[in-house]
Amino acid sequence: MESDTKKLTDTTKLLRECDAGTKMAISSINEILEKVEDTKLSEILTKSRNAHEELESEIHSLLNYHKEEQKEPDPLAKGMSFIKTNVKMGIDESDKTVANLITDGCNMGIKSLNKYLNQYAMADVISKKITEKLIRLEENLRKELSAYL
Repeated sequence: MESDTKKLTDTTKLLRECDAGTKMAISSINEILEKVEDTKLSEILTKSRNAHEELESEIHSLLNYHKEEQKEPDPLAKGMSFIKTNVKMGIDESDKTVANLITDGCNMGIKSLNKYLNQYAMADVISKKITEKLIRLEENLRKELSAYL
């Protein structure tokens, strides 16, 4: 019985972290998208945002199934990201800066999600697959942005 409770707890905690991560990614992309000059870069970011939104919807369905609340990104992390973005873009409003900022975000997301996969090891297979899908989204975006660094 205890392992069933731990599995459910780990599952919902992992899903909530993925929820916060997708929201952070969507917010970061939306915040910077209007500053992008290169059409291809804009398309890459828009495609990634849309993929994050689709995954977010899937996560919300699973959270609803488990009767769990959605999770907002940490306000401090979101605030620091906002400040960093505005300072760096204020100094150099280029596509290279955009790619650099989003790549940093991808790296932080990948690191956090891997940490949560290890921390919530008893989570169910579905939530682990969602987490791995989100990690791949971040890795793919980072790879596509490397041409702009």
